Amino acid sequence: MKKSAGLGFLFVMLSAIGFAQDLVQVKNDINAERFDTAKKTLKSLIKTNPTNGKLYFYLGDVYLAQKESDSAVTVFKQGLLAKDKAFLNNIGLAQLDLDAKKNVDAIAKFDLVSKEIKKKDVDETLLIAKAYIKSENPNYKAAIDVINKVLTINMANASAHLLLGDAHFANGNSNDAYSSYRNAYDYDNSVLLAKMNLAKITKNAKAFNEAVTSFDEIVKINPNFGPVYRELAETYYFWAISEQNKYQEYISKALGFYEKYMSLTDYSLDSRMRHADFLILAKDFKALEIEANEMKKLDNINPRILRYLGYAAYENGNFGESSKALTDFFAKVDPKRIIARDYLYLGLTKMAEAKKADGTYDEVIFNEGVVELNKAVEKDPVIASELNPLGKKMFNDKLYKNATKLFEVAVKNPKSKNYTLDNFYLGYALYLDFDAKTSSKEQLTLADQAFSKVIEVSPTTQDAHLYKARVNDLVETPEAKAIVLASYEQYITILDNKGDAEKAKPSSKKGLIEALTHVGAFYANSGQKDKAVENLNKLLVVDPTNKYATDTLKAL
Repeated sequence: MKKSAGLGFLFVMLSAIGFAQDLVQVKNDINAERFDTAKKTLKSLIKTNPTNGKLYFYLGDVYLAQKESDSAVTVFKQGLLAKDKAFLNNIGLAQLDLDAKKNVDAIAKFDLVSKEIKKKDVDETLLIAKAYIKSENPNYKAAIDVINKVLTINMANASAHLLLGDAHFANGNSNDAYSSYRNAYDYDNSVLLAKMNLAKITKNAKAFNEAVTSFDEIVKINPNFGPVYRELAETYYFWAISEQNKYQEYISKALGFYEKYMSLTDYSLDSRMRHADFLILAKDFKALEIEANEMKKLDNINPRILRYLGYAAYENGNFGESSKALTDFFAKVDPKRIIARDYLYLGLTKMAEAKKADGTYDEVIFNEGVVELNKAVEKDPVIASELNPLGKKMFNDKLYKNATKLFEVAVKNPKSKNYTLDNFYLGYALYLDFDAKTSSKEQLTLADQAFSKVIEVSPTTQDAHLYKARVNDLVETPEAKAIVLASYEQYITILDNKGDAEKAKPSSKKGLIEALTHVGAFYANSGQKDKAVENLNKLLVVDPTNKYATDTLKAL
């Protein structure tokens, strides 16, 4: 009987050890972003330990990480019925309350949990702080307060320092985040996430070489730690953007490291989506189309897959397929999940479909595309900077009316890197599209405003003054004629200041002849002989055989 009792006790102990090891592996899988593997293990553990509420919490938390809130709610509610640690599931439900901005409800649930947690169980308290940080409506101050309470109990808790770093980092406080991550690693150098996050801060400071060196150290410690390869991929991507002369070299490395990261994940839908997001950044749309079709095999109803298919199909020239995918996407997706780039691609796809065989556009469909582009820029003004190449192509194809509509969207963001150039093309397209018989004079007013914005931002852009003069010359009012004279004179002054090399350029020489002719004629006709002579003599320097200048000078 004693032997039997001893064996029974040993079996219980071994089961407990095995359970603890399984839970450690689950946490390792979550940290390594192998979420589907973690879910599979947790579901198996729940079958054999249905009364353990902690297992339900971790499973629900994985669903939250994958943005599957409905599944998370179901699991958390099941966990509340468990006999042991059921209260932890209120943390997950509180995070969902925070997401929905139901802060009072969330705090009430956190308070219930806090009353249940024993003082020594500080890791459970940290789960509350994590919920505050990971919520879509985060409260970093509350998270930091919770973590600091844990640190007063156990200053050497590496997990607390790691989470404190996350709170500071997410709140934009890189200095305190760096100190916290360093403390976490100093207290426990097995916490590779802390070392990796130190390198992330270095990467964000654009010290790319130093960041890569730090990430490489992590690879040497644990070559199977997947997230470090994703960080290397992102570092090389930003490095490529920063150093355009090495763009292809660094992008190639970035894509290679991301493939390595994928090989160390479980190729879940979630990891494939992160891969797809990176392929969009890296502009590898052939690979994106392949990845999107692989995702479709895993989940044919997830609307995000339609997003990727739509983007890839457009970039690969399959406009009909892109239109279908994006139309289906907008019909199925939760409206709050729509991002600016979705509107951008829908707009671009409509414009592509609007193009007819003769190179012109179906104006109705084209205008539908413009509406979507406006939505994109309204949601994220940075998108405006991406419209310049398409607008310039329309301009070069002499489709001035269409170019005008595109540049009108582009100039809605004054902080766009192309703001000055886009305004110039807007004014230029409006000017060239103007027809004295059919166009409204309002078109000339808009063109004048566009050139005025160019001059405001870049006063020495001489062509803006030249075209401002030409535009106002078509207006034919006394006020406009005064603007014509002032603009031509400013054009002349700018070229004088830039020197003979600039004046000798064919386009500048042609514009200078035009400006000096107009200014000389104006002063000659208004009886201001000295100014007329001055400008006409300048004209003869630029164009020695100019008959108008010679004849007018003789007459004067």
